[in-house]
This record gives sequence, C-alpha cells and structure tokens, in this order.
Amino acid sequence: MRAGRLLKILMTLQSRELVTAPALADACGVSHRTIYRDIETLSELGIPVYADRGPEGGYRLLNGYRTRLNGLSSEEAEALFLAGLSGPATDLGLGPVMPMAELKLLAALPPDVRASAERIRATFLLDAPAWFTDSEQPPSLPTIAKAVWDQRPIRVHYTSWNGERERQLEPLGIVLKGGAWYIVGQVEGSIRTYRVSRIQELNVLDGRFERPEDFDLAKYWHDSLQRLESELYSHQARVRLTPRGMRLLEHLYPNSFRATTEIDPEPDTDGWHRATIPVGDPRHSSLELLRLGAEIEVLEPKELRDALRDTANAMLDLYRD
Repeated sequence: MRAGRLLKILMTLQSRELVTAPALADACGVSHRTIYRDIETLSELGIPVYADRGPEGGYRLLNGYRTRLNGLSSEEAEALFLAGLSGPATDLGLGPVMPMAELKLLAALPPDVRASAERIRATFLLDAPAWFTDSEQPPSLPTIAKAVWDQRPIRVHYTSWNGERERQLEPLGIVLKGGAWYIVGQVEGSIRTYRVSRIQELNVLDGRFERPEDFDLAKYWHDSLQRLESELYSHQARVRLTPRGMRLLEHLYPNSFRATTEIDPEPDTDGWHRATIPVGDPRHSSLELLRLGAEIEVLEPKELRDALRDTANAMLDLYRD
C-alpha cells in the first residue's frame, strides 16, 4: 500500500513543477504527517526531492529528474489523452487504474508536450450516449471484458426480440455504440453480435480459445452496420416535403439515410419538394416518417401510404373529444 503511495507521490512530482503537502495528502487520501514521512523516505531512497519554504512553497524534484517517453510527439500525446475515456473505462472495470495510468503518462512526458496533453484533457470530453438517453451500465460488462482479454469462452443466457436463448461463444471484442454495449463473439464458426444489457446470466468457462488471425473488429463492425442499414432500408418511396420537412429531415435522420435521399431542386406549385427516400417495411417506415408529421406526404408505394393513413386515423380516434 505504501509503495503504491510513494510511486503516486513521485509521479505527481514529476508531472508538476511544485506540489504542496496538502495537495499530496488529498491526492493520496492520507494525513499531512504521512506525506511528510513519505517525502523523507523518498529522499532516503535517493530521489532528489526539495522543499520550498514559505506560504507559496511546496515540494519539487531536481530539474531534469524525470523519465521521458523518447520520440513521443505532442500530437501523439494528445491522441493518448483523447483515448483515455474515463466513463467507458469505468464501465469496463478499469476505472481504478485510469487515474494512475494518466499520472504516469504525464510524469514521463517532456514539459512542453505535457502542457499540451493537459490542455487536451481539460478542453475535450466525449459524451457517448445520444440526447435524452442514458448510457447502459450492465453489471456483467467487467466480467465480459476480462473474458475478452483473457480469451476465455463464455456461456450466456439472454433475451432477444423473439424469446430467450442460451449460447456458448468465444468473445472477440466489445463495442460501445450510442450508449449501448455490444459483445462480438464467435458461435459455431460464425461471428455474431449480442447486446450486453440483454444478457440475463453469464458464466465464464474453463480453457482458452485462439482468436482468428484474420479477424478485424473495426472492419467487422463497419460491415455489420452497412449490412443492417441495407436490410432496414431495402426499398424506396416517393414523397413530397415542405421546406420545414426538408430541414427536419436534415436533423432527425442519420447520415446513411440522407446519403441515399434524392430531393428535386425545384418546388411544385404548392412550394413542396418531391423526393425519393429509402424505406423498409411499411409498418416500420410509417412509424419513422410520423416524426415529420404533416410536413411530408407519401405518394408511393401504396402500402406505406395506407399504413400512414391507418395510423393517423387511429390517432384521430384516440384523441377525438
């Protein structure tokens, strides 16, 4: 315990020009007297710690006494700190080690690079969840993360849209998407994706598995998203949009949706613009297009137009006085 505290004090001194005893005590969660004894111990170990007396004083290391990460540029250090996302790290069970890891990195950086890295940490924040949604924090996530790292197979009992299932899989990676965690695993030779929050029971099995040498998590996820979008929006619809509807389309729908949308540049006599948009099955697409309200009119296909009309009539009956 004390060895870890001494290392933390040393890393703090290396990362800052001057540190007061109260600041060190707060950082280590000990009394001022304990810090005084620790400083004496560091001096006895040959660490050049000096005390500046007076109200503006504190402890400092002899100039030049620090370990440097040779060849690490300012941009590379900034990228490392941008990658140090405390929220996801905590969810994965790495929260306790993150502060010390950042402190070690700061202490090892040259002064000019250190200042740039500290500015990055102070001015950039990644908030993964979308607006008005909370990030999922499934209790099994740290266990799954460890199984991924240790290459241990797992057995899961989970709930899907069509019932409960049980699977044994080799976990290959974890992805955070829009505040939700997903596990990518190999099941009977095929790669599949499961939402972690839907796992009701988890058991880590004995033994280890070998990761496929050609498996690339980033590529698999990118290809999966493209495949899902093509399945969800496998058809097209012809619609009319008001000018406000065109603006809402820009703000309410993802880039992939807008990328395959074609809008006629010239308005009709009513000031509406005709457009071709990607759609899926009529029921799913009618619910999506209701977000635009009366700013859109579906011209074809007839099945989608009928689905919207039926839903609008049902809502009118519901809210009729």
